[in-house]
Amino acid sequence: MKNIVLVFSRMGLGFLLCAFGTVLALNSNLGLSPWDVFHQGLARVSGMTIGQASIVTGIVIVAITALSGLEFGLGTLLNMTVIGFIVDLIIDLRIVPVVHTLVPGILMVLGSIVTTALGCFLYIGSDMGCGPRDGMMVALVRRTGKPLSLVRLSIESGAMIVGWLLGGKVGVGTLITALGIGYCLQLVCRAFRFNVKTLAQKNLRQCFLFMKESLKA
Repeated sequence: MKNIVLVFSRMGLGFLLCAFGTVLALNSNLGLSPWDVFHQGLARVSGMTIGQASIVTGIVIVAITALSGLEFGLGTLLNMTVIGFIVDLIIDLRIVPVVHTLVPGILMVLGSIVTTALGCFLYIGSDMGCGPRDGMMVALVRRTGKPLSLVRLSIESGAMIVGWLLGGKVGVGTLITALGIGYCLQLVCRAFRFNVKTLAQKNLRQCFLFMKESLKA
């Protein structure tokens, strides 16, 4: 029982930090995150809402990473649903201020990068399955052997550029996030001696077996 409580507490805290990071970036008013630029651009050309575009993108990425050998688990499904719910809750509670000037906005973007990096480290390290975009990162790090920072930079930049070409809006905060999130996440992983190359993620079946065995203990 103790194991399952620790795992879900770690995963839940990771989701909470990722959600806070999203709201910090949004309320900075300095531009959408790279992936949200892509979602906005896809929504413009497809007629979907940004939320629908995000879900469809996540499903496609999960399918692609599954083909590369990285199975998805319970954490993958929760990532696709829970974080969005927490983001909406934080916005409704108005606990993160909205700024309209450059310096406070940049500080919020930097805070968003650090918070998101810590959140990703926590929930990925729970071994219950990566979210779609982080799963893509892990799969590419393993396949290419390149540093996490470079792989994440390539993914974020690619999403930003394609999104911009599709009509998404890019701001200063978008560029800062694209350049900084990978390096920040790599620093966090190094600080905690966490190597995504050796990450052993549980698939859905293994997640449920782990939960069953933990509840019996």
